[in-house]
Amino acid sequence: MHSYPAVERHRYVWVWPGDPALADPDLVPDLYYNDDPAWAGDGKTIHVNCSYQLIVDNLMDLTHEQFVHGSSIGHDSLSESDFEVTHDERTVTVTKWMHGIEAPPFWKRNLQDRFPDYDGLVDRWQIIRYTAPSTIAIDVGVAKAGTGAYEGDRSQGVTGTVINTMTPETDNTCFYLWAFARDWCLDKQVITTRLREGVSGVFFEDEVMLEAQQRGIEANPGYDFYNLNIDAGSMWTRRLVSRMIAAESGGDDGRAAEASARLSAVTSAENARTDDGNETGQGAEVAGGVARHREQPAAGLMGRGL
Repeated sequence: MHSYPAVERHRYVWVWPGDPALADPDLVPDLYYNDDPAWAGDGKTIHVNCSYQLIVDNLMDLTHEQFVHGSSIGHDSLSESDFEVTHDERTVTVTKWMHGIEAPPFWKRNLQDRFPDYDGLVDRWQIIRYTAPSTIAIDVGVAKAGTGAYEGDRSQGVTGTVINTMTPETDNTCFYLWAFARDWCLDKQVITTRLREGVSGVFFEDEVMLEAQQRGIEANPGYDFYNLNIDAGSMWTRRLVSRMIAAESGGDDGRAAEASARLSAVTSAENARTDDGNETGQGAEVAGGVARHREQPAAGLMGRGL
């Protein structure tokens, strides 16, 4: 009987199916929100008929909410606001702030859990933190507009963390383990249940879309897919996984150099040519190693998918 190194942490069991000598508990993503007394939450496990990488792609670009989840968390500001992408050897972070907007229905109700009489504009944030190969924690929330959330004071708002980790089953199927943890009204189980079921409904909409996407990919095996600048976060995740696979197999992934060139183009300052009427959209400015992307509806620079 085979045995594998395993560790239980944050209500998950992490297993190393590869070389036991490489099992390192320090590499387990820090999902403390899932069992920290300062947070409350719950989640579910979904079996999805798509590659785990499609779920990663979906979570790294939350502008899809505007189109897939219009009745709950979608908002026009998702495709109109700036975003930043940073990365290192194991992580990718995409940061987006939306200032002075009307709260989508989901977040309006959450904010009114704490401030029942508030019906004004909000500042909204989405900070997506990916840890290779397949874990994403998303810091999300809203606060009363102009009350300091952007500067770090979230006392006039509500904060949630969407915890996502995917376990591949086959090349085209996976198990999707998710939870939603919050920092408000911790003692109210009714809110925990409401959020779990509400987020479950949102993710069902994702599931339908992702499985259709997988079927489309399988039906067109020779098709060249393209990425817009807005896909920079997901492109970096795929590059990190490609590097990990190459290192583990002891080979040199020839696509890595090509991917590097494409990603450099995506985050290049040359992409910032939007204010003078050129066609390049969703441009990127590079300052201090951080790519700051301006989302615009014009067609953007595209690179072949990895």
